[in-house]
Amino acid sequence: MAKKKSAAREYVWLQCTECDDLNYRTSVNVKGGLPEKMKEGIRKYSPRLRKHTLHKIKRK
Repeated sequence: MAKKKSAAREYVWLQCTECDDLNYRTSVNVKGGLPEKMKEGIRKYSPRLRKHTLHKIKRK
C-alpha cells in the first residue's frame, strides 16, 4: 500500500505588480517557511505587458 504524502506543499498564485494579473500558479514548501527570494518577489514574464515584471505571492 502506498504511503500518503503529507501536505508540506501549498499552491500559490504569482500576481504581477504592474497590471495585477494572476499569471502563474506554483507550489511552495510551507514546512520550512518561504525563502527570502519568494517573499520579495520574482521577476517573471507578463504576457499582457510583454516584458519581465516583478510578481508577488498571492494566496487564494
